[in-house]
Amino acid sequence: MKLSARIAAPVTALVLAGLTATACAPATSGGSATQDEKSGTLRVWLFQEVNNKPKEQVVDAAVAAFEKRHKGAKAEVEYIPVDTRAQRIKAAFNDPKSAPDLIEYGNTDTAGYVKDGGLADVSADFGSWADARDTDPTARASVTVDGKVYGAPLFVGVRALYYRTDVLKEVGLTAPKSQAELIDTAKKIRKAKPELYGLAVGGTYTYGAMPFIWAHGGELATGSGGTYKAAVNSEAARKGVSAYTSLFGDDNCPAAKCASMGGNATVTAFAQGKAAMAIGGDFSHAAVEAGVVKGKYAVVPLPGVAAGSIAPAFAGGNNLGVLKSTGHRTLAVDLMKSLAGKETQAKLFDAMGFLPTYTDVRADVAKKEPFVKPFVDSLGAGAKFVPASPAWGQIDASAVLPTMLQEIVSGRKDVAAATDDAARKMDAAFAAAG
Repeated sequence: MKLSARIAAPVTALVLAGLTATACAPATSGGSATQDEKSGTLRVWLFQEVNNKPKEQVVDAAVAAFEKRHKGAKAEVEYIPVDTRAQRIKAAFNDPKSAPDLIEYGNTDTAGYVKDGGLADVSADFGSWADARDTDPTARASVTVDGKVYGAPLFVGVRALYYRTDVLKEVGLTAPKSQAELIDTAKKIRKAKPELYGLAVGGTYTYGAMPFIWAHGGELATGSGGTYKAAVNSEAARKGVSAYTSLFGDDNCPAAKCASMGGNATVTAFAQGKAAMAIGGDFSHAAVEAGVVKGKYAVVPLPGVAAGSIAPAFAGGNNLGVLKSTGHRTLAVDLMKSLAGKETQAKLFDAMGFLPTYTDVRADVAKKEPFVKPFVDSLGAGAKFVPASPAWGQIDASAVLPTMLQEIVSGRKDVAAATDDAARKMDAAFAAAG
């Protein structure tokens, strides 16, 4: 998802395309709840962040206001790891009795969760909600499937390049302007300061790797008429894969440590002063500010292949959705509005750096916080999304791309063999999805 620049026309199309599948394809009980209780306890699952305490404080305030409005109603919030969301939510869809009433979910999961019958249609509620009138079109698209609304956008997210200003100055370097310069800068830093990763990268950080593929003109897959064909093994995509995996090694980020790292781990390494650069999101800002690098870093868009260009970023973001199985539908919808409303989104920006989904709120925060600019610029340059196929959930859950990256950085396979294997797995998933 995207920021003021979500606003970028290409992004709108991409997120419309990006309503892909859940990480699993759970069987469901298939029915809506038969009751709508106006009291009792609501269970809420939200994602655990790298630095979660500020998020908890904002959520606690919204929950307190909700409970004050609804005497006899309570909300219990559990923070779940993003990496295991697929299994948790699959189990919830399969067992409505133990399922939560309200969940946070990634925008790549929307269509899959709808296909699997897990999310409630809240079109009428969304349509009559005053705040929703200022939701940007792309954010609205991220909760819409076949014209129906299945949740409320919570924030938009995009990644850029965090770098240590003091380290680059000490080594005599400036912020890189191209991907080749980025790789060269990372290795020069590592040589001069072997206690640091030049650029923290992760073998399971697919959203960090995707911009390298896209910047070289590659695609994950190509689509026509609703069917998809893997393209990760194309010549252009392989160039991007080669560029990213060249960063794993003793001359930058040793494979033994970095092959298993994901996005949160790379941001943590940067925040803790263990890396000179990292690819992090606007949503990583709070964690970095809470680290030892506070006051010693800057952010620029991740450079593309040509000097001065910007690599296409993954267009991300999270939504909130009411489960179809909830026995507290009215309360769950009201709590969703409380957590995703303008007031809470503004507070989440202040606390976490999460970019609001409302055009007016986002314009306000962009004026007062300069750190937003590189992310706006990245979105404005044109962000991209994953293939708009229900198969993407299975591809994601099966760790097809992380496996591909890890096979290369471990030396088990070369780029050609690993990308061919990944393409075969993706095509099998696309075929199975129909």
